[in-house]
Order: sequence, then structure tokens, then C-alpha cells
Amino acid sequence: MSDLNCGSGGGATTYPQLRVASVFIILIGSISGALFPVLAKRTNWLHVPKPVFDFAKFFGSGVIIATAFIHLLSPAISELGSPCLSPAWQLYPYPLALAMLSIFSIFIVELVAFRWGTTKLAALGVKPDTHGHGFGGHAAHGPEGGSLPDNDSLQCEKIHEDLESAHNHTRLDLGAAGQIIGVFILEFGVLLHSILIGLTLAVDPGFKILFVVIIFHQTFEGLGIGTRLAHLQLPPKYKHVTICAALLYGITTPLGIAVGLGVKSTYNPGSSTASIVSGVLDSLSAGILLYTGLVELIAHEFIFNEEMITGSNGRVAYAISCMLFGCGVMALLGRWA
Repeated sequence: MSDLNCGSGGGATTYPQLRVASVFIILIGSISGALFPVLAKRTNWLHVPKPVFDFAKFFGSGVIIATAFIHLLSPAISELGSPCLSPAWQLYPYPLALAMLSIFSIFIVELVAFRWGTTKLAALGVKPDTHGHGFGGHAAHGPEGGSLPDNDSLQCEKIHEDLESAHNHTRLDLGAAGQIIGVFILEFGVLLHSILIGLTLAVDPGFKILFVVIIFHQTFEGLGIGTRLAHLQLPPKYKHVTICAALLYGITTPLGIAVGLGVKSTYNPGSSTASIVSGVLDSLSAGILLYTGLVELIAHEFIFNEEMITGSNGRVAYAISCMLFGCGVMALLGRWA
């Protein structure tokens, strides 16, 4: 991707005005891709048919998986295999090991979080199949003779209603927390990747081709992120999380470009330090997106989704086709970036 030497010289300085304009152009594309699905889901004036949302959702899953393999893991292997690095880096497949480490780290974090949530619910007496039956139920309706409930029965029913309301609210909060953790993990992997893309674009000699490809890359990836955010089932007090996450994605690559332009006289993406930093971050990000794409998206949307298990063959085939299309488009972009 770059013909820069292994020294500490600066990056390319061609097309200075277009490089500055790229900050705003990519900002618009990234925010539009990530924010549009969220707003369309929450507002009536941006009504989008459900089939369109389904297409975007499964298309986005494919985009995320292709990003992990083609746009993260492959560059990480090249970066940590750079001839600019010491021979010690060639003695072990560090990119694959770091990606594996990232996958298991995310798995352990999620496992601990959900075990803690389950324990918390159990301590409060909340179970998935509990709907309050049997707690003062018969007494609340009085004897079989149909007499009116007494004061003790009314008080018991009131206590039961208060407890069930508190339990349901706690369950809702913990469910929302689990979803927010999942979004945070996905966003973290994508944001690391987006910053590196911005830094590279700011100083890369092959700017024009890379610029066009990254516009599509960030828009498609934003669409995948935004659609996932739009489908989160969060309580009203957590609704702002989706907007903030979409905006955070939108500003990350432009921020990386701006930083790259600021340090273009000293930042050399082909240097040893830059190769190590980029390779390590790309490897970790690849593991995050692989775990999210394969477990959180594919497994939950297909294998553990009742609609897919009992749905028609046509619906399942359509969903898989959308996912493969998104994966194919993003993989194709890897030809140039």
C-alpha cells in the first residue's frame, strides 16, 4: 500500500486541499450511514419498510465479517511481517495470536458480565418463567364463595405488584446493560480500525484511489453499525446510547485524518513503530469483529433466532444472500484498501 521507507520521514504531501476536504466528505458519509437507520427506526417521518431494514441488517453483518478478515487481519499480517521489523517478529504468527487473544478476552468479559447479571436477578428472585403466580394469588381473589378480599389480601396484592414491578424493571435494566456491552465491544473494534484508516489516508501516496474506496468503506460499515444500533430494544432512558454510538463512529475516521494531517511531516506509516502499532491494533480489532460477527450476529440472528428456524426457506435464503452480498462488496473493496 505504501512505498515509504523504514525511516522516520514524513508521509506524502500531494493533493493537500483534497486531503483536507476528505475530513468533511468522509464525516458526512460515515455519519449518514450510521445515523440514518437509527433515526429511521425512531421517527415517523423517516419511515423505512421492514424488508429494507432486514436487508440492511444482514448486509451489515456481512460487512463486519469481511472487515475483520480482509481489512484488519490481512493488513495486520503484512504490517507485523514487514521487513522493517526485527527478525524476532517473523518467528511467530503474532497477528493470529493477538486476534485469538482478543476473541477469548471478549468471550470472558461477556461471560462474566452475563453470569453477574444472572446472579443479580436470582438474588432478587426474578426468573425468566416467573410471572408472579402463586404469591398471594388465591388469597387476593378471596374464598371460593366469591366474597370481597379483606384488607390483608389487598395489602398483599399491592406488595406483590410493587415487587413484580421492581423485578421487571431490574430485568429490563440488566438486559439493556447486556445489549450496551455488546454494542460497546463492536464499536471499540470498529473505532480502532477507523482511526488507523484516517491516519493512513492522510499520509498515503496513493491518496485518490484510497479516498474513493474509504468513502464507500465507511458508509457501508456505518450502515452495518447503524442498523444494529437501530434494532436494539432499550428502555427509553437508554435511547440516547444509539445516537451517541452512531455519532462516535461518524467522527472517528475524520478525526484520524485530521490527526494524520497534523503529524504528516513526522508520521511514516511504513516505519517500524507505525507498523508495530498498526499491526497490533488491527489484530486486536480483527478478533473483536470476528467474535461479534460470528457469535453476536450470525449465531444469534440465524441459529438462535426462532424466526429463522421456523421461517420459510425463502426468507432464510434471502437473509443469507443479503449477508453474503455485504461480505462480497466489502471483500471486493479490499482489492484497493
